Amino acid sequence: MFSPKLFTCLKNYSKEQFIADSIAGMIVGVVAIPLAIAFAIASGVSPDKGLFTAIIAGFIVSVLGGSRVQIGGPTGAFVVIVYGIVQKFGVDGLIIATFMAGIILILMGLAKLGTAVKFIPHPVIVGFTSGIAVIIFSSQIKDFFGLQIGKVPAEFVEKWRLYFANMHTLNQTALILGVLTILIIMISPKIFKRIPGALIALLSVSALSAFLHLPVETIGTRFGELPHTLPMPHFPHIDLKIIRELIQPAVTIALLGAIESLLSAIVADGMIGGRHRSNTELIGQGVANIGSAFFGGIPATGAIARTVTNIKNGGRTPVAGIVHALTLLLVMLFLGAWIKYVPLACLAGILVVIAYHMSEWRSFRELVKWSRATSMVLLFTFLLTVFVDLNVAIEVGVVLSAFIFMKRMADVTNVKMVAKEFDDDDKGEDRPLSSFVIPSGVEIYEVNGPLFFGAANSFDEIDRQVSVKPKVRILRFRDVPLIDSTGMHALKGFCNKCKNSKVQLIVTGLHVQPLNEMVKANLYDLIGEQNVFSSMKEAIARAEQLL
Repeated sequence: MFSPKLFTCLKNYSKEQFIADSIAGMIVGVVAIPLAIAFAIASGVSPDKGLFTAIIAGFIVSVLGGSRVQIGGPTGAFVVIVYGIVQKFGVDGLIIATFMAGIILILMGLAKLGTAVKFIPHPVIVGFTSGIAVIIFSSQIKDFFGLQIGKVPAEFVEKWRLYFANMHTLNQTALILGVLTILIIMISPKIFKRIPGALIALLSVSALSAFLHLPVETIGTRFGELPHTLPMPHFPHIDLKIIRELIQPAVTIALLGAIESLLSAIVADGMIGGRHRSNTELIGQGVANIGSAFFGGIPATGAIARTVTNIKNGGRTPVAGIVHALTLLLVMLFLGAWIKYVPLACLAGILVVIAYHMSEWRSFRELVKWSRATSMVLLFTFLLTVFVDLNVAIEVGVVLSAFIFMKRMADVTNVKMVAKEFDDDDKGEDRPLSSFVIPSGVEIYEVNGPLFFGAANSFDEIDRQVSVKPKVRILRFRDVPLIDSTGMHALKGFCNKCKNSKVQLIVTGLHVQPLNEMVKANLYDLIGEQNVFSSMKEAIARAEQLL
């Protein structure tokens, strides 16, 4: 249940691997600087909160996590929910929600829910991820264009209405720096293969702005000097009322953290040929969020982009993630004074590029072309994420997917009457086909698919459609993999109707799960052991005996 990968990797750790991990960790640490700052500002908190999160949570994820190469820290997925919490409950409310989310993640790991991410439908994931990308993009318009606006509302429509109303305050210099940032990020990979474009853009645009004294807003002009040390652990006052109000946001943070960290771990496994420990990863992520909350940070999870960067630069053990966190700490301690010169338009440009890559527009386009049901789930989740709320979007998306799945399974499940004469194919066994003639007074019904609550009315339709009742009914269950309680209730009701109509019921071809459920529901005794068979040949022989 809890076995951190770090301790496994250190058993046969070599000097060569330490050098490779150290180089990868330092590169990822440098890459994480602009991202941690940008995500913090986009979330409505000061940039130092992002650095604290990347240092504390990044360190804990690497020490206690279940992946060899996972890099933890703030990510774009949390921007929407964090911004909403800060607007409504303030920074203290965010700290409490992050702490609660950490506890929920630990409980999820202890409950062995690490594999539950596979139950989140792909259209739901693409829908809310694309919606988050749109919201991140819209949140950067103010700084990208240098608009003279005070507090930006959280609501999507109100936000854009405010932008258009204040477009006359556009700062052309900020716009040029923002566009220049995007161009550098796009072009630099063609020239510098190993240096991230976001870092090149951050350094060059910041230097240009500082040396030319350009009239644009910077981190320093908006937030002042950044601290040069980690804060002392602190936790705000908690009362029962705020806990009740923060339960839903905390659950959303935990759910998003679990989904993104496990998806990142799965991607990493595919790149290095490894296998992560999902329950350990959830517990590690939970402890990391609790640690982040104590140091005034924001929610954290596994960051796919930074994890991929770690792998591409040679990182293969959690030591790389530890070095990444230490690199961030050293930068904050000794180079933090220079961060204040970074233009906000530059950070906005970086986040615009991140939003573009996060949008998954190719997957979105492909899913829209699929079935009407798939595109409906995708669009509902996307639109609800953008215009209503991320909590509602995930809930509606998952519930809608579940209803569609149940409808499809109910459509697959059917009960059909077998003709007067038929061939028994013995389910693909290497035997010749056996031909059966159905005796007069006997009806055979073949049940196909799982018998669950979505298809429980199938037996009622049989009884309703048949005007002249037979003397014997044979139910063939060879294609029924499972029966749920509602299906069992319907089958029991059908059995009682047969009994009241003096129709003898025979069952054949039961699998293990349906047989066990029948025994538990006392239906096996109601039908009678002498009327339950494994083959159709035996069932017809019993029917002839009863006739």
